[in-house]
Amino acid sequence: MHYYIISGELSGDLYGSHLIEFLKTQDSNSQFTCWGGHYMQNAGGNLVVDLSSLSFMGFWEVLKNSKTILKNLLFARKHIKQTNPDAIILIDYPGFNLHVAKYAKSLDIPVFWFIAPQIWAWKSGRIKKIKKYINTLFVALPFELEYFQRRGVQTFYFGHPMIDVFRNSKRKPILNQPNKPIIALLPGSRIQEIRLMLPVMLKASCHFSQYQFVIICANNIKLNFYKDLISGFNVELQFNKDIFPFVDAAVVASGTASLELAMYNIPQVVCYKLNPISFLFAKLFSRVKYISLVNILADQPIVEELIQHRCNAINIESSLKSILEENNRRKIRLGYKHVIGLLGDSGCFKKISKFIYSNLHGIKKQPSI
Repeated sequence: MHYYIISGELSGDLYGSHLIEFLKTQDSNSQFTCWGGHYMQNAGGNLVVDLSSLSFMGFWEVLKNSKTILKNLLFARKHIKQTNPDAIILIDYPGFNLHVAKYAKSLDIPVFWFIAPQIWAWKSGRIKKIKKYINTLFVALPFELEYFQRRGVQTFYFGHPMIDVFRNSKRKPILNQPNKPIIALLPGSRIQEIRLMLPVMLKASCHFSQYQFVIICANNIKLNFYKDLISGFNVELQFNKDIFPFVDAAVVASGTASLELAMYNIPQVVCYKLNPISFLFAKLFSRVKYISLVNILADQPIVEELIQHRCNAINIESSLKSILEENNRRKIRLGYKHVIGLLGDSGCFKKISKFIYSNLHGIKKQPSI
């Protein structure tokens, strides 16, 4: 079987790599064509388009890069027709992937979608395209199962993928100041968001001389990009998350990393900034109270959210000081315990790969949940 996988995000690239590994155990003759990064490539995928030309954040950024996006879409159509895969697996990245799903449907290629478009938050009209062009949807959040099933989409929830990805390392990375407690900065995985948020995070770090600050870098972005931004600041760079079990607190860009920090029991401040035009559109159309996955799942403010104009060095400093106080840390971790309990059991990738392989072979038996 030939599987064609498209992801436009670093987290999707990671999830795609796990799907590749488990599909290989189901299908010894499998081959994989991928849009993503080094995770899927290292898992054995044939990488045809890299994340660097895919990841754009916000309405204005998408508009500015519309030529690149159109070029990628035209290439996707041509390449999918040329390679004629047995299945398309789309991971998140809804603006682009819905166009791909429509084209795949016209070629009668089954489409499996992992990590649902968050239409419960905004752009609810996309449900018509999801129903029309997607064969099966695998969701990552428990409440999404009923949401999409009630709207007529074949949907399955096998637990959150981060449960399987979570790895509690015992090996502490070598740092310049090994005896100082650690605060991690996670400014995101896209160049645009890192440029907006990392400088603000760095300014706040100057007020915590008793702590060591470590930036968790995205593997798809070159080291020199970070070095230019951190010039003049006493921080370190790490390209893996082995350090997480040793971190005391974190400042994080809203996204999957927020949930990952919760799994490591790390108190956090969630930040997010967009281009002003993109933020205006997001504010007009958003239908959710929170932006952090932790708060969305809990339906209450477990962690502090600093959005747009509130995402500044003064507020980050104040929020960090708050979460370093023991009473506040205890409350946050109690909230984490509730949230993690909602995410289900492990085995997400194994169950999805079993379903896809069985479905393509016409086997009616479903994997156990």
